[in-house]
Formats: sequence, C-alpha cells, structure tokens
Amino acid sequence: MNERQFGARLTADGAAFRLWAPAAKRVDLLLDRPHPLRRGEDGWFAADISGLKAGTRYKFRIDDEIDVPDPASAFQPDDVFGPSEVIDHSSLRWRASDWRGRPWRETVLLEAHVGTFTPEGTYRAMIDKLDHLAAAGITALELLPLADFAGARNWGYDGVLWYAPDSAYGRPEDLKALIDEAHLRGLMVFLDVVYNHFGPEGNYLGRYAPNFFTEAQTPWGSAIDYRIPQVRAFAIENALYWLREFRFDGLRLDAVHSITELGEISMLHDLSVAAGNLAAETGRHIHLVLENDDNRVSVLDPVQDPPRGQYRAQWNDDYHHAWHVALTGETQGYYCDYQRSPLRDVARALCSGFIYQGEASAHRGGQSRGEPSGTLAPTAFVNFLQNHDQIGNRALGDRLESHVSPEAIEAALAITLLAPNIPMLFMGEEWGSKAPFPFFCDFKGDLAEAVRKGRRREYAWAYAEFGDEVPDPLEQSTFQSAVLDWQSRNHPAQRQRLALVQELLAVRRQEIVPRLANAAFGEADAADNGMLTASWRLGDGARLELTANLSNRETTGQPGETRGIPIWGGTPREVMTPWSVFWRVETR
Repeated sequence: MNERQFGARLTADGAAFRLWAPAAKRVDLLLDRPHPLRRGEDGWFAADISGLKAGTRYKFRIDDEIDVPDPASAFQPDDVFGPSEVIDHSSLRWRASDWRGRPWRETVLLEAHVGTFTPEGTYRAMIDKLDHLAAAGITALELLPLADFAGARNWGYDGVLWYAPDSAYGRPEDLKALIDEAHLRGLMVFLDVVYNHFGPEGNYLGRYAPNFFTEAQTPWGSAIDYRIPQVRAFAIENALYWLREFRFDGLRLDAVHSITELGEISMLHDLSVAAGNLAAETGRHIHLVLENDDNRVSVLDPVQDPPRGQYRAQWNDDYHHAWHVALTGETQGYYCDYQRSPLRDVARALCSGFIYQGEASAHRGGQSRGEPSGTLAPTAFVNFLQNHDQIGNRALGDRLESHVSPEAIEAALAITLLAPNIPMLFMGEEWGSKAPFPFFCDFKGDLAEAVRKGRRREYAWAYAEFGDEVPDPLEQSTFQSAVLDWQSRNHPAQRQRLALVQELLAVRRQEIVPRLANAAFGEADAADNGMLTASWRLGDGARLELTANLSNRETTGQPGETRGIPIWGGTPREVMTPWSVFWRVETR
C-alpha cells in the first residue's frame, strides 16, 4: 500500500490534498486564498493545486466556521494550532542506503525522550550520543512518541497530529538524519506510537469526523472506533508512514489493552499484516512490540518473520513490578500484586514470561489476568528494571538509584541483561544516572489547572508528605530536572556502572545472542534465603544456567550443578556473597 489516502502529497505539477470530513458540508483549502475542495464519496474532500512546492503551508476551513490543520500533517512548524507544511519525503539522500535492520534476537533497547536526552533537546543533538550507545552495547534506540502535541514539552502521549514529528525537537529531515546516522553505526531505531487515544488539546476530528470515536472511554479520553474503514486506515497508514518514510526499524504500540476492538478482525492484526508486507517488499527486518496490560499470549510470536498478524514481543511489566518490590519493599498500588513473594515472582517471569497467566489480580478487584505464556520463546518478552512510566508515574519521578544500593541494582542488571529475553534500559540507566523523570507537559489555561488538580488528587499522600518537593508538571523547571547530565558519566561510580553494562552486553553479544534462535524457557526457583536459580535451553542445544544470591547477607546452600563453562561472575561457591550473580553455559 504505497498510495496514502490521508495527507498532502506532491504531484508532478503541484500538490494534492485530501481530507476525510464526513460531518462537514463544505471544506476550503486555505493557501494564499481559499480553494474549495470537491466533495467525493464517503465523506472525502479533495483538490489538486498546481504550482505548489515543498514548504507550502496550508489549513482547512470547515463550513466557514473553523480553520484546522491537516490531521495527517507531515509537519507543524508553529505547533498544533498553526498551518501544516507540505514535506517532500523523497528529497533526502540516505547514506545508510543498504541498511536492512537487524534480527530481533540481537535487540538491546534503550528508551529515550528526545527533549531530555540532551541539553539541546533535539534530534540533531542526539546524533552526538550515538557512539556512546553503540560502545555501551546498545543495539536499538527507542524514542518516546513524537506525534505533534500542544506546547513545547510533553512526554509524547498527548499527540494529536499522528503524522507530524513534533517541531520542538527539529524538522522531519533532522529526525531522518538521526535515524540515518544510527543505522550507519549499526543501531536500530524504534518509535513509540499511540493508537488508543488522541491528546486533550489540538484535536479537531470530533468537529468534522465524529465517526473517529465511540462512546466508550479510555483513561485518557474517547475511544477510537476502528470498525470504521477510514479510521482503521488512518492508523495503519500512520504505522507504515513511520516505517517507510523515516525508516524506523520497529514500533512499540502503547497500551493496546485500551484499544476498543469490536470488529471480527482487529486493527492490530491488520496493522501487523501491513507491516509484514512492507518488510517482505523491502527485505527489511521490521519489529512490532506491544504494551498490553492484559498479558495476551495469542497476539505474540517473536519467530514469525515477517509479521503476519502478530507481534514480536510485549513489554513485561510483571518482570519490572516483581523486581521493584524485591528491591524496594514498596507494595502500594499495582505493586500489591507482587508482595507475597517477589523473588518467586521474578523466578516465574524468568522461567515462563508473564507472572500473571490467568490468576486473580487483587489490584484489579479480583479479576483474572493473563494467559499461559511458557510455550512462547523467551524473546517474546521485553524485560526492564526501569522505564519512563515506572519512573515518571512516581510522585517525585525518582529512579531506583535513589532508593536501592548499587550492589543490588547491579545484581538485577546482571540478570536482566544476560537472560534470554530482550533487555531494555532507560536513558542514563547504563551509567546509573540519578536524574529524575517526572511527569511534565505544557498545557495552558483551564486544561493546565485541571492537570495540576488531577496530579494533586492522585498523589495526595505525596503532597502531604513532601509538600512543595512534588514537582509541578506545568513548570519548566520540572522538565529541566529530567535533562540528562552527561558529565556525570565521568564520576567514578558512574564509570564503574557503565563498564559493568558494557561487560555484560559484550558477554550477551558473544555468548547468548548466537544461541537465541529456537531458545526455550526452562526452570527457575527462588528460596526464602534469597537464592535464585534458573535455566533455559538454548537454540544450539546448550543449557544456560543462572545462580544468584539476591540478598544482603551471605547465603549457604547448594548452588546447583557447576559442570558448565562460566561466562560471567566466575564459579558459584557453597557460601555466596551478598548480591552475587553467576552465569554459565553447559554445552553438549
């Protein structure tokens, strides 16, 4: 599907414009003067205008009442309320012209927010840090959502113009340059996309295309009605747009459990098939990943290449939650589901993927959650100790480093980065950054005040305990506090952490990745004294074994068989020191 239905495109002698506005009686294209669009079938309005070039700015006027940007705008130089700009996506000469991506099993993700990744907060500035990522052993950079949002700063999940990379970070060609430079260094680039809702400010679809929405509500606004063919096409074309025009190597779909699916064939299935067709057509590796609180196994298949209706992997929140409870002792909110025996929960995640595989969740009022996942490949799960949500949804936006000893964090990293699942780090985690990542946005007026009140209501206990220490999400200082301090990498403790991560990822690259094809889950167990053991069958028939003491005291016990070859940590002894981790491979 190379021909897009939505948005403006350049033609041989000008530009073509299309807008799906089934509730509009009249639509005018605003250039130097209004140009009436002709009404076609099924609510489409269109016009071909000669003499136009890339850089042309335009809006649509609906029924002589309201002027709106193109919902499929390729760029908004003056934010979501300004005119849209026609972009020539064929103008860039890609330097990494032979890049076809990397197999999924080679993936080591680093999640990053463009605006806080560097002091400059731009796509171009990120290029200067790509060598650091490659040297650390990262193979894939994942960007938080870029769809244009209202204001100058936002996490990205309030996007309203899905096709327009936000101008706060630079122009589309700057984003392409970042991706091109990443590819030249062997780095994949993923994009987080949001198809479960539109942001609260700057979305005009309800005025001229109310068919986009159902009466159902998500936690963030009206649900999108993917039963409508044009609405489904809008999302699928958007996914292909990022993959084709910007050459992203993969997408992470946000909170798909909040997508209301009422049709026989889900939008998620059709999107996967379309991406698979693109992969087959171009010979590229394209990877699709989900965030799905429902823990649905039926939508996952990390082996299917190219994708044909399913998804490579899912962010494994269960894994994070169990580790967080084990390391911090916190049990509030959703952590209550992991308080009984967090280390045993870690073991369950290591030996079969999800922790909740159909069990009742106390946090969800006793509802059952999840499906049995042990038959999937370990690479169907993206495991992490921190990410934007798990840091940013805390009242202070504080990281693990503020609460947990370096020894404990490093033990958890030694397990996460060498287990056969796909590992992910949050920006700066590779050197132990303590920069917070609080929630921030740049709304105005009543909406800004509503956000403030909502945060105060949600974190009333934190305001009572910390008072003015709780950051105001609307203040620029809150955003500035999240900017990474790259100079801190030079501190002794941070140099030591980075060296550890480099060492672990080098071992992963040499010893684990070549054996990941056809790997399978094995067994795992955790004892009351903190002893954790686990094993996996690797694709070449070898057995990968883990032994760890995840406690702050020496542990005496039988660490298990030691016939394998140590690949990290040496050989486990009967008396194991606190927070010690040992990995070995037993070959046939």
